[in-house]
Amino acid sequence: MKNRILLLVILALSALSVYAGQPTKVACIGNSITYGVGVANREKDSYPMMLSQMLGPDYEVRNFGVSAKTMIRRGKSYMSENAFQQALDYNPDVLLVKLGTNDTNPVVWKYKGDFINDMTELVNSFRKNNPSVRVYLCYPVTIYTDKMQPRERVLTAELIPMIDKAAKKLHAATIDLHTPTMGMADGFADALHPNEKGAKVIAETIYTALTGEKKTHVTQPFPGFKSSWKGYDRYDFKYKNRDVVVVVPEKALEGNPWIWRPAFFGAFANADEALLKKGFHVVYHNMTHEYGCPSSIKAGTDFYNSMVSLYGFSPKVALEGLSRGGYYALRWAAANPQKVASLYLDNPVCDIFSWPGKGRAKEWNEFTSLWGIENPAPESFNGNPIHNLRPLAENRVPILAVCGDSDKVVPFADNMKLLRDEYVRLGGPIRLIMKPGADHHPHGLENPEAIVDFVVSHTPEFKSHQKYVARGSLQNSLVRFEKEKKGRVVFFGGSITHMKGWRDMIKEQLQQRFPDAEFEFVEQGLPSAGTTPHAFRMAADVLSAGPVDLMFIEGVVNDYGNGFTPEQQVRGMEGVVRHALEANPYTDIVMLHFIHDKFIDMFAKGQVPDVIMNHDRVANHYLIPSINCAGEVSERINRGEFTWKEFGGIHPSWEGHKYYAAAINDLFDTMWNDSVRALNAHEIPQLLDKFSFVDGKYVDMKSVKVKNGWSFSDSWKPDDKAKTRPGFVNVPMLHSTVPGATFTVPFTGSAVGLFMACGPRSGVLEYKIDDAPFKEIDTNTAWSHNLYIPWLHLLAEELDDSVPHKLTLRLKSTGIPTQAVIRNIVVSGGK
Repeated sequence: MKNRILLLVILALSALSVYAGQPTKVACIGNSITYGVGVANREKDSYPMMLSQMLGPDYEVRNFGVSAKTMIRRGKSYMSENAFQQALDYNPDVLLVKLGTNDTNPVVWKYKGDFINDMTELVNSFRKNNPSVRVYLCYPVTIYTDKMQPRERVLTAELIPMIDKAAKKLHAATIDLHTPTMGMADGFADALHPNEKGAKVIAETIYTALTGEKKTHVTQPFPGFKSSWKGYDRYDFKYKNRDVVVVVPEKALEGNPWIWRPAFFGAFANADEALLKKGFHVVYHNMTHEYGCPSSIKAGTDFYNSMVSLYGFSPKVALEGLSRGGYYALRWAAANPQKVASLYLDNPVCDIFSWPGKGRAKEWNEFTSLWGIENPAPESFNGNPIHNLRPLAENRVPILAVCGDSDKVVPFADNMKLLRDEYVRLGGPIRLIMKPGADHHPHGLENPEAIVDFVVSHTPEFKSHQKYVARGSLQNSLVRFEKEKKGRVVFFGGSITHMKGWRDMIKEQLQQRFPDAEFEFVEQGLPSAGTTPHAFRMAADVLSAGPVDLMFIEGVVNDYGNGFTPEQQVRGMEGVVRHALEANPYTDIVMLHFIHDKFIDMFAKGQVPDVIMNHDRVANHYLIPSINCAGEVSERINRGEFTWKEFGGIHPSWEGHKYYAAAINDLFDTMWNDSVRALNAHEIPQLLDKFSFVDGKYVDMKSVKVKNGWSFSDSWKPDDKAKTRPGFVNVPMLHSTVPGATFTVPFTGSAVGLFMACGPRSGVLEYKIDDAPFKEIDTNTAWSHNLYIPWLHLLAEELDDSVPHKLTLRLKSTGIPTQAVIRNIVVSGGK
C-alpha cells in the first residue's frame, strides 16, 4: 500500500512538471457531471473550472465533458463525440477520465463485459499521441434517491472494481470521487448531478490526488487564475479556447458597466485603469488575429452573452479598439448595435487594404484564410467597417476616436478620416481627438480624462438620469459646423457660465465633433446676472459679435436667487430668445437649467421649481430644446450618488460640471441625427407676453442730462477695498456720492432700468417716470458688503412704448455717506 501511494505521488509530480513558459495541459473527459450540469455557471463552477482555479497559472485545464455519454461503446459512447477528437487534438499532459455513471443504466450495463476494453481503447488513443500522458481514472460520484439505488449498487459492487482492474492494466492511477461524495445529498442538484458544493468537493479531491497536497477551493466571482493588475483583482481564463482577462473594480458602478478590449490587453491602458477606479470592469477577449472574420463575430457574441447572463454585466458594453482591435470592435458593433453603449477607437484599422494590405504577406494571408476568400479587391469586398456603419448610426451609437495625424502604420486619411466622414453623413454621433505630429504609437492620451468621461457618460445608467426635452431642431448649427465649416457659438449666462467648467468642456467637445470647423466662441457669462439682465445686454454683448449659429442660455439660478418675479422670468427669457431669432432666424438655441440648493428638496417632493417651468414656457413656445440639469443633479443627490458638497454646490467642481457637459452632449447626440442638409429658418411665433424684453438695449449715456452732483468717469474703480467683477470696473460709469444729486434721461420703451455696480455704500435712489410720484429703490444687495456686484434694477415695466418718456433719478439723503455707480441705463420696447 505504501509503495502504491509513493508511486501515485511520483506520478503526480512528474505529471505536473512544466516546461519553462509552457503550462501543463489537463484534459477532463466525462459526462454531464464533468460538463457542469447541476451548477448555475459551468464556465466558473463546474469541477474542471474549480480545479483550474486551484492549480493556478502553470496549468491549463479544459473541460471536454458531454452530457449523457457512456464509457461503453454500445451505449451512448463518449468516443463517438466531437469532444473526444478535440481532446485528442489537445494532446494533454494529464488525462482525467470520469465516465461510468451513465453506464450503470440497465440498458447499457448489459454490455458490461465491454467496459474495461473500451476504457483501454480510450486511454490508448491518448497514449498514441503522447506516450507520457499521465492518466487518472476517476470513480463516479455517489448516486442519490431510492429510485436510483439499484444503479448505486451496480456502481459500488461492479463498476468501481472494473475501474480498478482497468487502472492496473493501464498502469494508471485512480481517484476516488465516490467516498467523498457520500452522505452529502445537499451537494447535489438532483440524484446524479453535483451542485456547486458537490463540484467543490470533487475539485478538491482531484487536486489532492494530483499534487499530494490539500487545498480548499475559494469561490471566485470569475473563472481562472486570480492575480493582481494595477492593484485590482485580475482573473485569467479561457472561454471557448480564447484567452480572457477580467479585471474587477473595488466597487462596481450601478448597472455593472464594462469595457471590452478585443486585442492588446494592458497596452497603453491608462484609460482602462481610470475606468476601473470609476467602477468599470475591464474585459479582454482575445480576437487580435481574427481580422473581424464572420466566425469571430459570432464567437464574440457568444462571449458577450456569457458575460451578461452569467456575470450580470450591463447589456450595453463599451468597446475599446486599438489599431487592428478597432477593426474587430467596429465589425462586432455593427452586427450588434443594440448591445453597444459606446465605441472608443484609437488609430483604428478601418480598411483592410490599408492595413495589413497585400504588402504584409503573413497578416494578409491570415486575413484571406479566415475570411475564406482569395484575392479580394477593394471594389468588391464589403466587409470593411465603412460599408457597415448604417446600423450603428440608426442606433445612435456614439464613437470617440483618438488618432495621430502622422500615423504611418494605419494612416488617418485612409482609415478613420473616411469612416468619420461617412458616419457623419449617416447622422451618427462621433467625436475625434487628433494628436498633432503623433505616429501610430503611443496609443491613447497622456491624460485619459476625455476618454474616461466619454465612456462613463454613455452608460445606460448614467444616461437614465439625464433630463431634457429635444424640441425643435438643431440642424442649422450642424449645417454650419459640418458643411460650411464655420461657427459662432455663444455661451450666455451667469457665474456658472463664466467660471471654468462646462463651457470649456463644450468648446473642446464641439471641436472634436467638427475637427475641420473654424469656431468663434463668444463667452458672455456675467456673474450674478439672470435672464432680465441678459435680455438688456443682448445687443451689446452678444449680437454685436455678428450672426449667432448656436447659443446656450442659462439663468435659472440667478432668476431664482435674485428675486425676479415669475413675469420677469418669462419676459427676460423670451426677450433673449426672441431677440436672437429676430436678429438671425437660423440661430439654434439650447436652454439650460442649472441647480440651486433649494431645488433639491423640491424635486424630492415631486415639485418642479416655478422658475424652471417659467423658462420652459418660453422653450416650449419657441420650440427650443431645454436641459433640466437641476432635476438630474437633484435626483442623483437624493438617491445618494454624491452629496451637494461633493458636487461643488451652486458653482460646481470640475467633476460636477461634467454632468452639465454630458447632458449637453447627449442632447447633441439625439438632435444632430440626420445627414447634413440646408439651413432652415426657425419660425417665430406670437409673443407670449407683450411686455417681454425682446429688444433690450443700452441707452446712449450722452442723452443723460445731469442737473447736479453726478459725474462721468471714463475708467471707474472703487476707492475702497471691496472686490469688483469684470466689465464693471475700469469702464465708463456715471456715479455720485452727493445726496440729492439728480439727472434726467428721455427714453421710449415699455421698460426701463439701471445696470449698476452695487457695493458697500450703495444707497437709496428716488426715481419717477414722467410726472408720476417719486418711488424709492435700495440699491444695496445682500452681496454688496464686500463686492461691487453687477446688478440690474428694473424701475418700470408695462409702459406705453408708443410715446416718449422721461426718467428722473436722484440719490436720496439718508444721513450716512452713500453712493450710486451706474454703468448703463437700459430700456426695452420702442423704436
